[in-house]
Amino acid sequence: MKRILTAALLIPLVLVLILWGPLWLQMLAACAIAELALYEYLELTYASGTHSPRWLVLVCGALLFAVAYWMPVFLLAAMGIFALTLLGVCTLRSPLDRMLDDAAIGFFGLMYVAFPMALAPLLAAQENGTAQLLFLLIVVWAGDIAALYVGRLLGRRPMAPVLSPRKTWEGAAGSMLGSIVAGLGLVACGSLLYRHGYELLLYAQPWWYWVGMAILLNVAAQIGDLLESAIKRGAGRKDSGTILPGHGGILDRIDALLLALPVLWYALLFRQSYWP
Repeated sequence: MKRILTAALLIPLVLVLILWGPLWLQMLAACAIAELALYEYLELTYASGTHSPRWLVLVCGALLFAVAYWMPVFLLAAMGIFALTLLGVCTLRSPLDRMLDDAAIGFFGLMYVAFPMALAPLLAAQENGTAQLLFLLIVVWAGDIAALYVGRLLGRRPMAPVLSPRKTWEGAAGSMLGSIVAGLGLVACGSLLYRHGYELLLYAQPWWYWVGMAILLNVAAQIGDLLESAIKRGAGRKDSGTILPGHGGILDRIDALLLALPVLWYALLFRQSYWP
C-alpha cells in the first residue's frame, strides 16, 4: 500500500512538471532529485570502502545543472573540468593507495547520476521534446510494472542471480512486452489528440520506429536496474535509502532512467542528423 500511495502522489507531480512546467523549474527539480540520488550513491560507496569528497561531488553535480541551463553546449567540457578537479582534490586529501579510487568513484557518480538527469530538462526543451520525454517515462514505468507482475506469476529462470535474485528472464520478457504495448498506446493516443487539434503529444515517425525505440529504451532500463543492483550488492545494502515509503531511495526509483535518458538523447541527436 505504501508503494502504491507513493507512486500515486509522485507520478502526477512528475507528469504535470513535464507537460506544463517551465524549463527553470524542470531543471531545478531534476537537480534536486540528482543531488539526493548522488548522496545515496556516495553513501553506498562509503560502505564499499572508498571515500570520495562528498561535498565536492555534490557541488560539481549542482554546477553541472547550472551549466546545462545557461550553457548546455559546454556540458561535456564541464565534466572534464570536474574530473580534473576531483583528481586534484583527492591527490591532496586521500591516502596514496586510495587516491585514484576516490577520484574515479566520485567522477563516476557525476557521470552515472548527474549527467543523465541534466539531460531530462534539455530533452524536454527540444522540438517535440515533451512528447519524447513522456514516451521514455511511460515505456520505463510500464516495463517496470510488467516485470514485477509477470516475474511473480511466471518467473522461473533467474536472470542475474548474483546481482538480483528476484529478476527472471520471464519477467524481462514481460517488461519488454509491457514497454512496447505502452509505447504504442501512447503513440496512438498522441495521434488521436493530434486529429482533434492538440499537438502536445505528436509522434510523427512511423509505428515501427517507436517499437524500436521502446525496445532500445527497455533494454537500457533493465541494464540500468542491474547496474544499481550491483552497486548495492557491493555495498551490502538492499536499498539505496529510505526516503520513499515502499520504494526505498531516490536512486532505487531512477536507476532505470539513468541509462535510458542518454540512450534517448543520443538517439534523438542521431535522428535529427540522419533521419530524412
